[in-house]
Amino acid sequence: MDHVPCLKAWAESLGGIHFPLLSDFWPHGAVAERYGVFRAEGHSERALFVVDKAGIVRYVDIHDIDDQPDNEELFKVLRELEPDAVAPKEEPKGELPEPVGQVGKELKSVTLYCRPGCIDCRLARRFLDQHGVAYTEINVRATPEAEAQVRRWTGGDLVSPVFDIDGQIIIDFKRVEVMRALGLE
Repeated sequence: MDHVPCLKAWAESLGGIHFPLLSDFWPHGAVAERYGVFRAEGHSERALFVVDKAGIVRYVDIHDIDDQPDNEELFKVLRELEPDAVAPKEEPKGELPEPVGQVGKELKSVTLYCRPGCIDCRLARRFLDQHGVAYTEINVRATPEAEAQVRRWTGGDLVSPVFDIDGQIIIDFKRVEVMRALGLE
């Protein structure tokens, strides 16, 4: 049910997918309702449907709106339909950075709690990399203890990213707060 610019940003955050995306923005939720994922509150479940060129539904993935699906299964389906439409998954190269990095004048311990496919997490990673900040990333979907901790910090919601910078918790990617905590202002 997102509008076109939001869908474009989502596709770009995934590394660029070259399939047409349907915006169910107006009439509001008409397609979501036909596919059975429209909620009475006026929004849909987080739902992905892959429909091939013949109009056959090839893939369905439905989650609660707060759940972020792992998109690798989606990529696999898209690659099967059109191998050149989605770039192959890149394997990490080299060693992971040490969890402690030199930032500003002080040594900082930075942990980033993220979910797969999260656009804000991708932006946060890019920001930290551009500023030369070493960090440890924890996938909250793969680590139940981390997910529970994030929910405690947020009062129950699963928000990402969450930064732990020397014990200072910053919920969501609030650039100014992150810069201040890192001594980059």
